[in-house]
Amino acid sequence: MATSSMPPIRPRKIRDLSRWKNADNRRVIPRGKPSDGEHDFMWTLSRTKWVVAMAMLQAFMARAENWPEFRGPTRQGLSSEKDLPLTWSATDNVLWKTTVPGVSWSTPIVWDNRVFLTTATEEGQSCRIVAIDAQTGTTVWNKEVIRQVPRKKETRNSYATPTPVTDGERVYACFSDGSFVAVNFNGDIVWTNRDYPFYSQHGMGASPVLSGGLLIMTMDASSEGEDKLIGWQKPWDKSFVVALDIKTGKQRWKTMRGVSRISHGTPTIWTGPNGKPQIVSEAGDVVQGFDRDTGERLWTSDVAGEGKVPSTVVAEGLVFTSGGYRGRDSIKAFRLGGQGDLKETNLVWEQKKGINKVPSLIHIKSHVFAVQDTGMASCFIADSGDIVWQERLNGNFSASPVAANGHIYFLDNNGTTTVIEAGPSFKVLAKNPLVIEPVQASMAIANGCIFIRTEKHLYCMGKATR
Repeated sequence: MATSSMPPIRPRKIRDLSRWKNADNRRVIPRGKPSDGEHDFMWTLSRTKWVVAMAMLQAFMARAENWPEFRGPTRQGLSSEKDLPLTWSATDNVLWKTTVPGVSWSTPIVWDNRVFLTTATEEGQSCRIVAIDAQTGTTVWNKEVIRQVPRKKETRNSYATPTPVTDGERVYACFSDGSFVAVNFNGDIVWTNRDYPFYSQHGMGASPVLSGGLLIMTMDASSEGEDKLIGWQKPWDKSFVVALDIKTGKQRWKTMRGVSRISHGTPTIWTGPNGKPQIVSEAGDVVQGFDRDTGERLWTSDVAGEGKVPSTVVAEGLVFTSGGYRGRDSIKAFRLGGQGDLKETNLVWEQKKGINKVPSLIHIKSHVFAVQDTGMASCFIADSGDIVWQERLNGNFSASPVAANGHIYFLDNNGTTTVIEAGPSFKVLAKNPLVIEPVQASMAIANGCIFIRTEKHLYCMGKATR
């Protein structure tokens, strides 16, 4: 966590502790110890109070949660923040609004007083990372980090869709041609890696994750070269998962998926009973577990589908998969902990109604919530897949829902957020129109604020009284 330094305060040699004040007439603790020894006891007492105060401040700062990657600190869309606004509009509870250059659908990430975004300008040629002051919305820096040759993509996609990730020291990003880059918090490039050219008729949609000193990325392409459109409807064996050393950008391991179809989902991390972390990732028609440290493929389960977009969700010892097209769409729950080619032997349930094809699922208190692209929201019982309720939300949806403080936030493609109670009863708490401007990026929640990225702007929503 970044630390702040106090301005130097020159102590006065005084007898009354209440007279220790700075130029703003506020009480302070002196930095120097009285030389005559007269106030040793008072100094010790004051110093103790200072240490206690600093410990309390650090504890408070620790509770202020960052949003370091796609779907937040848990990779599941969940935040522990409490003091968030329930309602807002274009004029109410908007702490700031700033213009964002270029085109990108990556989610903003937040670390302490910095918001980081990726974007692409010059019709996708200039790949950039932008740092914004989280308190004021002021752009701190905007730097080109990669030059790429724009390739094919789906119309709704962008050349900078993968969400970056940070560990508090560096920001790591991946762009649509498969280039990786790491920069420090000043925007200086630490390393780049261009060893994995990526081709897809739909572009790139997955985001990297950080775990165990590794930058992990799924490379589920749908073509090999600009003129070969393989792997969209036809399975192929070229997709892989790769892990880079975060210090150097060099490959630590690379594992082929085996035969699979295209996917745009972001992997997550699950720690099994043996305490060893696994990468859990869904491709077009399989969901798999990999040893995080070695890349060994541990298990594979069959998940029929094509063009998977949602990311996997892990909870209650289950991995929830969703999405798919051409009549192969479904939501499934698989029991974690198996080994080898499991087929569907670990399948717990399958649901064919209310399937989310772009937004990811969210799991809260033994329930799984989904929203379809067309606005139908559903609540399922997590261990059975039974439908609790299905209700229509106005609008179309691409962003994945997020949840905090007992509320679920659904952001539609026109910038309106529907807030519902996170429970088995459908209860709309607020409808918050913001701006009629295209939206596909998911929200970020950090430090009592909700960050919303639209096509041209970044908004910081927070209580006006904070």
